[in-house]
This record gives sequence, structure tokens and C-alpha cells, in this order.
Amino acid sequence: MIIKILEISETSYNVIVESSSKTEHNVSLESSYYKKLTLEKISKKKLIELSFEFLLARESNSSILSKFDLSLISNYFPEFENEIIIKIKEI
Repeated sequence: MIIKILEISETSYNVIVESSSKTEHNVSLESSYYKKLTLEKISKKKLIELSFEFLLARESNSSILSKFDLSLISNYFPEFENEIIIKIKEI
């Protein structure tokens, strides 16, 4: 599986996931949410990559919304923020 992340703007990213099928996702990430999760210990792109790895462990790339704000993941998966924070500490 390949995850490609292209920065469109400071808060907008295009994510391409190549697996059995190729999908494209428009992801927004507000600075306040980025800082809350990472304390700026990793880049925004790395946070998005970790977030997609989290999602792909739970569903196929074709099931991931084509456009969403990263903070919405915790609405579907309440454990998301805690798991990401733990992953960041391991880096």
C-alpha cells in the first residue's frame, strides 16, 4: 500500500492511496488540531500519514471519505486521538 500526500495549502492536503484500487482524498487539517495532537513534534504530513495508516487498519481505502477534516476521524473512531498520541510518543 502506498500513501502519497501533497500539500495544497497550509490547511489542505491531497492524499492518494494506492492499494487494490487507487483513491484520492481531500483532507483539511487546522493548525489548532495539529498542535493539540502532536505538540508540533512531527510534521503535518506525517500526522496525515499516521492518520491514514490508522484508518486503513480499520477499513479499505475505498471506504474512506473523499473529503473530510482530520478531526472528524474521532467521530467515527473514538480511540483515534489517543492512539495517534501514543504513536507520536514512539517516534
